[in-house]
Amino acid sequence: MNRVRYSDEAAKVLSRMDRSTSRRIMGKIDQLARDPASQANNIKRMQGASGLLRLRVGDWRIIYSDDGVILFVFKVAPRGSAYD
Repeated sequence: MNRVRYSDEAAKVLSRMDRSTSRRIMGKIDQLARDPASQANNIKRMQGASGLLRLRVGDWRIIYSDDGVILFVFKVAPRGSAYD
């Protein structure tokens, strides 16, 4: 299992959103850390950004990197503004 780390920006967004959505997103991130293959159909590599991946959870996007030991969440944002 990978360790999960959140950037300050991602942690702030998660703390400000409604509790059910936050739990759902964090649950998917934890599931990804335990078993990356379980979320394979919701993951894509980011174009133009080496090493970054995108996880889709409903209308939310999670931008992260995974080096095999630490899964670092850079950004949690709605679909429209996730790629700015």
